[in-house]
Amino acid sequence: MNTIVIPLAIASLLLVSCKPSETTSTNTTPEATPAVTTGAVKPYPLDVCLVSGEKLGEMGEPHVITYEGQQIKFCCKSCLPKFEKDPAKYLAKLK
Repeated sequence: MNTIVIPLAIASLLLVSCKPSETTSTNTTPEATPAVTTGAVKPYPLDVCLVSGEKLGEMGEPHVITYEGQQIKFCCKSCLPKFEKDPAKYLAKLK
């Protein structure tokens, strides 16, 4: 009996620990907005990249994140580190 119970218990623990996280993520599709915070996400109001000012879609699919409940779109993934350096500077453009 113990030879069956122990492997089943170990397998159960492994399955629970392998559950995907539901926290921060990024996605390159504009339809899927990752959830960094809970609650309603404010839609991105601009048709240009928040960092570079480039028109969204000209460099391929926009890179989309959610930052403090606000959806943010970038023309490419390389704009994300610039945003992360000084988010307040770029968020001011939304107001």
